[in-house]
Amino acid sequence: MQKKPIMKPFVRQLILIFLIIFTVSTVFAAFSRTLEKEEEIALTQLVQDVQNGKVKQMTITGNMVEVVYHDDTKATTLKEAEVALSQSLLNYGVTPQEISGVTITQKGEGNTLAWVTTVMLILFPILILVFFFFFMFRQAKNSMGQAFDFGKARARLFGADQTDKNRVSFKDVAGLREAKEEVQEVVDFLKNPKKYLQMGARIPRGVLLVGSPGTGKTLLARAVANEAGVPFFSASGSEFIEMFVGVGSSRVRDLFSTAKKAGRSIVFIDELDAIGRQRGSGYGGGHDEREQTLNQILVEMDGFERTDATIVIAATNRPDVLDPALLRPGRFDRRIMLDLPDVNDREAILTIHGEGKPLSADVNIREIAERTPGFSGADLANLMNEAAILAARRNKQQVSQAEMLEAIDKVLLGPERKSHILSIKEKKVTAYHEAGHALVASSLPNADPVRKVSIISRGMAGGYTLKLPSEDRYLRTKAEFLDELSMLMGGYCAEKIVFKDTSTGASNDLQKVASIARRLVCEYGMSEKLGPVAFRGKDSLVPWQASFESRDYSEKTAAEIDQEISRFVKHAQKQAEKILRQKSKTLEKIADVLIEKEVLEREEFEQLVGKKTTKTQ
Repeated sequence: MQKKPIMKPFVRQLILIFLIIFTVSTVFAAFSRTLEKEEEIALTQLVQDVQNGKVKQMTITGNMVEVVYHDDTKATTLKEAEVALSQSLLNYGVTPQEISGVTITQKGEGNTLAWVTTVMLILFPILILVFFFFFMFRQAKNSMGQAFDFGKARARLFGADQTDKNRVSFKDVAGLREAKEEVQEVVDFLKNPKKYLQMGARIPRGVLLVGSPGTGKTLLARAVANEAGVPFFSASGSEFIEMFVGVGSSRVRDLFSTAKKAGRSIVFIDELDAIGRQRGSGYGGGHDEREQTLNQILVEMDGFERTDATIVIAATNRPDVLDPALLRPGRFDRRIMLDLPDVNDREAILTIHGEGKPLSADVNIREIAERTPGFSGADLANLMNEAAILAARRNKQQVSQAEMLEAIDKVLLGPERKSHILSIKEKKVTAYHEAGHALVASSLPNADPVRKVSIISRGMAGGYTLKLPSEDRYLRTKAEFLDELSMLMGGYCAEKIVFKDTSTGASNDLQKVASIARRLVCEYGMSEKLGPVAFRGKDSLVPWQASFESRDYSEKTAAEIDQEISRFVKHAQKQAEKILRQKSKTLEKIADVLIEKEVLEREEFEQLVGKKTTKTQ
């Protein structure tokens, strides 16, 4: 059995340094006192100096006499014991008149101040040097600690001992009913692992949460950890990667080792695609840091024993780029899809985020949910926050429906650009452009209803026409795409008909038209001429592979694709022009109201176009 050292090397070195400094300071102080030592004279010499009038002052301390001459030089001497100095001087022949010309003072023998001063002169430099070396050793120790911690995981720990404000339960996760059902058995396994092990069942090693940004992947993972009452180690995929090869794999080993020591626990890796991209793509080489980190994750997940109660939950919005080895059984056994919330889920999410906010009586959460299709949970949380900020900025005590509706536009398009003042001509062009969009949309049977038309600049848009579906849709037909193309061409056609010219305001619309038309032909197989065939173009390839791979169709087919795309665009243009020419008076009416009011809500717009107003349920 080895004996423990009496003291740590660091403490021994500190004591040695202290002794060296103390010795040097003592020698220095003694040497300084030697250099500054005053001249010693005999008592007879003092008598002669007093008789010659050279002495200005004498200070008596015990038997020691300190003499100060008129030229400010100093000297010391010893007087006779038990005899006053003046008496000794008289005995040596000094007259009283000569003594009266000298100032004589008496001091006590114990000069404490002198001793304190001497001690301070010795200790003060010692303390300064000790503090300096202590600070240097401390910095060196921290630097060494950081060097050794470089390969440790930087995961954040959320445990069951967190405060209430940090706890997340399934009640805080609105919607995601199927996803919550899938992870319920993960919670049950973490609570009662023996029940599954007795049946010979093996809980999934990994659960992969797949969904669009903001759909609640991280929130759901934290809810699982809280419901199970186990530690939750959270880390982002990018936190493992460093410029030094081997650091990422070291951090992975440390993370899984820490999780195993904690017993039943959850390891959550956000943005898994940052380190889990497919290997062998030729990007970054075959032995780069990212691939070594991925290999270590694969090894660690294979190393779990059947009785291990550590579950890995990962989140990504790019499952298509993940390495197949990650998705095989035994690693990420389950893939749970998190969809964007439907109208009922959006209402529940808005209700949760509305808690703690003073909402006025006119706030209709259902209407806001119906006007926000395509919004994720994060978008809805941002919407409620923006509404509260708008109400506070206007010095209101409650958040009203007006702030909620304005917050929708702000989240979709950005804040109002009130400083962007249009000239009279530009304002007229913008009004006819947006009126053309709105009028064509309201005239087509398969287009979404127009909710709002505005010529107030928001974000990059000079004006906008907000059209939203009346219900959530997961499939779209060819007729709906064609009507959307015509609606997008409505602004371009309105400018061309009214002003006999076009402006740059239609550039974004034309980009959307080209994109939709290309998808109709190449992805959805909705071209009558080319038939139900999907064509892969270069724009769908991985960037670094685009220069190495070619299209999977001939040049002749490429020309036919371009012709079909052009045919879809021209058909949409003709349909939009036809509608606008037939309803030119209505177009002018809408534009005039927009120039005057700048904003048209759904009810007023439908009155202008002669449609029966549909109330929001």
